[in-house]
Amino acid sequence: MKALARPFGRLACLALASGLLAGCAIVGATAPVPLPPSAPRTVAEKPADRDHARLVAAFGGELRTPAAQRLATEIAGRLVAASDRPDETYQVTILNSPVVNAFALPSRRLYLTRGLLALANDTAELAAVISHEIAHVTLRHAALRNELVARSALISQVAQDVLNDPAEAAVVREQSRFVLASFSRSQEHEADQAGVKVLARAGYDPFGAPRFLSSLGRLGGSEDHDRPVGDMLSTHPSTKERIHLATQAARRSGAPGIGESDRRRYLETIDNLAYGDDPADGVVRGRRFLHGRLRVAFDAPEGFTLENTAQAVMGATGDGTRRLLFDATETPSGQSLEEVLRSTWSDTIEPDSVETMMVNGLPAVVALSRGKDWAFRLAAVRIGSTTFRLILASRAGVDDVEALFRRTLPTVRALSAEEAASIRPLRLQVVTATQGDTAETMAARMASDRPLERFLLLNGLDRPVPLKAGERYKIVVE
Repeated sequence: MKALARPFGRLACLALASGLLAGCAIVGATAPVPLPPSAPRTVAEKPADRDHARLVAAFGGELRTPAAQRLATEIAGRLVAASDRPDETYQVTILNSPVVNAFALPSRRLYLTRGLLALANDTAELAAVISHEIAHVTLRHAALRNELVARSALISQVAQDVLNDPAEAAVVREQSRFVLASFSRSQEHEADQAGVKVLARAGYDPFGAPRFLSSLGRLGGSEDHDRPVGDMLSTHPSTKERIHLATQAARRSGAPGIGESDRRRYLETIDNLAYGDDPADGVVRGRRFLHGRLRVAFDAPEGFTLENTAQAVMGATGDGTRRLLFDATETPSGQSLEEVLRSTWSDTIEPDSVETMMVNGLPAVVALSRGKDWAFRLAAVRIGSTTFRLILASRAGVDDVEALFRRTLPTVRALSAEEAASIRPLRLQVVTATQGDTAETMAARMASDRPLERFLLLNGLDRPVPLKAGERYKIVVE
């Protein structure tokens, strides 16, 4: 969550929070708003380099991890050498983003997120992703090239908007990142088939492709793999059909275990990799949100799931009938908290509901707003020069949202310097299983919400099973 100073009302609040309910499945998202003219380019500046710099800046920056960079570059080189275009060269960039995604551009720049590195379990799985993305470029049929060119233009627009006006561009960025690598079903299948063929030709285990697709399906929380949910799932829909076809292609290429997978090398490469949110933008720990730089924390009500985005912290219950939004804004000197609420909430605030109070020693103003289907409880809480805005919404009416609000507002508090300094980023740790270790005992060591589910997902396991003594597994630790 970064500081935001933008008016919002009932519809904006619900639109922001609703993304969480669908697991961030934004397929065919609205195109970005028109942008101001670009700044003049210098003669030496190449459009591809400019777009690359903007993309990296817009999507978390470049992650400096030499071992992973070497491995990804080596894999890309082997795959290209085995492809139908062995004369081409790809430049690999690892993005410091927790989302799971990968894409390649016509300029032959290939991007992988650290979230994707965390999900993969061996070199064959990572190679499968890279081979698939390279295939989208090397297939080169007209419709695909048009889509790739459109993607480059979209990236340029999104990144330029983020750099010119980060607050206003937050929603655009969150939406557009889901369509950066969007292809038709037939194009995805074609890239899958071509990717698996090159994967095997390069000497990698071709079954790495269906293994990674299966992990993507579990990432979306869909047992039948038919619902496109999550980041890469929204742009690369993982379905039973794709997994089945990728498995068939792998069988045509060779028997399981023949190709290289090198799980040990891969796990050594990603050991200690940053995992999840960057603490500089706040972290979610279960139902608690903490932001060390802004020195604030709050707890969501029971039953809520939180997601930290560039624009705000959003929360919702599983059935979507209750939602939450929490953000920060720098306010003009002398502006009262009541003025903050009235200037940023575009719908009617009930006059008799405005109340001034103290929350954990912090000045606050609260209010009520009612719509046709939703009731809203609003609060503005000031810590130093920063004002934090909390909104609870419920379809069940005023009494329900009031109960939620009265449980949540008292948890908003300022963090001490010691507490802020104690917030540590999560990271992957590769550990060796001993005799008697199970998925449950490993999960008990995880600093994560839903630890068993996350342990199984990160290690490509579809159910709790006895672990192999001497085998290495990923856990999440502080």
